[in-house]
Amino acid sequence: MRDKIIEHLKELETQRNIKILWACETGSRAWGFPSPDSDFDVRILYVHKMDWYLSVNDSRDTIDTFYEDNEIDISGWELKKSLRLLRKSNAALLERIQSPIIYMQDEAFRQDYIKEAQKQYSKIATMHHYMYMAKGILEEMETDKEYKLKKLFYALRCAAVCQWILQKEEMPPIEFTKIYPVINLPQTLVLQINELIKLKATKSESYWHKGENDIVNFVKESIEEAESKAKSLAKGSGKLESLNSLLQKYIRKYDDSRA
Repeated sequence: MRDKIIEHLKELETQRNIKILWACETGSRAWGFPSPDSDFDVRILYVHKMDWYLSVNDSRDTIDTFYEDNEIDISGWELKKSLRLLRKSNAALLERIQSPIIYMQDEAFRQDYIKEAQKQYSKIATMHHYMYMAKGILEEMETDKEYKLKKLFYALRCAAVCQWILQKEEMPPIEFTKIYPVINLPQTLVLQINELIKLKATKSESYWHKGENDIVNFVKESIEEAESKAKSLAKGSGKLESLNSLLQKYIRKYDDSRA
């Protein structure tokens, strides 16, 4: 599947006349708790040639496409759009640039982008993203009945990230296995999560589950704590100068390479 994904990415570069700077896996495969039938959620950051940026008209700055009967989902943002989102500390973007599953990359770009993400990182903006997501997912679940196990994991991961933001200074990692063991959780809960990850690895995406009151309570308590403390969290720098420099550097690099 990896070879197919890379082949499709190279096709996109040719068809759209773009340079893919970063292509990675997101979703449950990158988070560290996939099911056997999990789709491949590939996310890209790309840059156009110089002329694309010199047009009066705004052009489409996203790509969304599917392959292999929708098993492979490739989507992403043009560099300028992504930097605008980075200025707002977009949580999905902060995740993507840290993905452990990489299909294509300009390594220098990745290092530059991570440094910029650290400058722009806003605790309050990132907290709001995960807090509201956890809250919305929990409201969808009928926790006194059966629910999809993947829904519980989505809510659990968001809650754990909320705790990370409260307890740590650095950006939260994308990998769930780097989050829940190091935040302040009872060891019994850590062991319970470990067992659930093993279970999910054997069940399909459609698998229904029930119970797990301790985990559900942790999610609820984390949401409550996040709501009470979010306003006091630090904002990001939101500075444009370094974002502009990064944009110009990779537009020129791509354009020079195609001259």
